[in-house]
Amino acid sequence: MGGNVRPVADERDGLLSYLEQQRHVLRIAAYGLTDEQAGRAPTKSPLTVGGLIKHVAYTERGWMDTVLQRKRPAESGAKAYDQHFDFGPQDTLAGVLAFYDEAAKETEEVIAGIEDLGQPVPVPRDAPWFPKDIEAWSVRWVLFHLIQETARHAGHADIVREHLDGATAFPLMAAAEGWPESPWMKPWQSA
Repeated sequence: MGGNVRPVADERDGLLSYLEQQRHVLRIAAYGLTDEQAGRAPTKSPLTVGGLIKHVAYTERGWMDTVLQRKRPAESGAKAYDQHFDFGPQDTLAGVLAFYDEAAKETEEVIAGIEDLGQPVPVPRDAPWFPKDIEAWSVRWVLFHLIQETARHAGHADIVREHLDGATAFPLMAAAEGWPESPWMKPWQSA
């Protein structure tokens, strides 16, 4: 995919392409990690690369549930929210990445089935950060929000990864995508 989004055809293509780019950047932070490393929190924060990917997958899936007005009661509430960040001993990086791929595929399918990105999406009332004075957002707003949320957590994952082993985004991307070494970019290599 590279460091930039390809030229886009229209608004829908642009929104989905930018979301895919941010997913890719988040996944890059996990490139070359073991399960143990993916679950390690090397800063004062409890955030882990694996937990961040898991959280963003749940978040994306949750927003598609909201768009479709679908309920998953076992996955809601404060306890579930905290667990979505947890990369526990039962988790594997491959499993979390596969879950993220499933969430992304579902988003693509849901959005493809919506003719008007202006379609209203009722504002959820179950979290304190949702406004009480707005009845609905649009599908367009949801896509922008998913881009924002994914980008925010991709940045968190970059910091966690750098604390784990010193790896940074562009050398990781170069390694993951097979870029040739150049005078100004050396692809990351496992120690």
